[in-house]
Amino acid sequence: MSDRIMKRFDNQTVIVTGAARGMGASHARAFVAEGANVVIADVLELEGRTLANELGEQAIFSRLDVTRERDWAATVAAAEAAFGPVSVLVNNAGIVRFGVIAETEPAVWHQVMDVNVTGPYLGIRAVTSSMRKAGGGAIVNISSGAGFTATYGLAAYVASKWAVRGLTKTAALELGGDNIRVNSIHPGAIRTPILAEGAPDAAAMAATMAGAGVGLSAIPRIAEPDEITRMVLFVASSEASFSTGSEFIADGGLLLGPVPQRKRAGAGAA
Repeated sequence: MSDRIMKRFDNQTVIVTGAARGMGASHARAFVAEGANVVIADVLELEGRTLANELGEQAIFSRLDVTRERDWAATVAAAEAAFGPVSVLVNNAGIVRFGVIAETEPAVWHQVMDVNVTGPYLGIRAVTSSMRKAGGGAIVNISSGAGFTATYGLAAYVASKWAVRGLTKTAALELGGDNIRVNSIHPGAIRTPILAEGAPDAAAMAATMAGAGVGLSAIPRIAEPDEITRMVLFVASSEASFSTGSEFIADGGLLLGPVPQRKRAGAGAA
């Protein structure tokens, strides 16, 4: 009799989008550590293939532009051919573009919406049949704390993350009867490459960090990717078996409101 300890995702097929680096890479590593077979889906081929090679036989790379229906079909087919029907999809890929509404070109608006909203929609649509074959599954959409509030100069991003909430809830209603759960996770500011790349300059980056509440939230720091990964694993696992259409927040308390600056020691003393 084997004394091997069962892991949460033993032999399950998992697709993680935007998995070549940042939060996505953190998620992919953790799913493999928990026994899953993982498809690293990204447009960044060199980084994605490097990570797949690092993770070994439990991982493959599939080039995926989340805005392309054909890419989605090919990725699901590759997942099934390598590992079997898909049990978990993490819609992690996303982009951010800076600019007030009056200075945001329609092309930029559409780009953000295509990746951040159409991407998850196409992903849900692409994996549904495969998950039915698997007997059910879990879809985790990475939204943002910005899906609950506004951030100056990030209209496209904020609108897209609000939209992901609605998409999540509707998908949860439609797929619950198939034993497919759909939930969203709402991180605050995370230490990943995406913010630095999207900012046009250091001033914009600083403004965005302030808008994201870094230093003003109850936990006054930026989060590490693995802090979100642990929540992704929970939400995707059977431990969250009765949660669907739900919002899981990991924002350091940002949505509670700003923390007042503390008075200097001795100030106001008689």
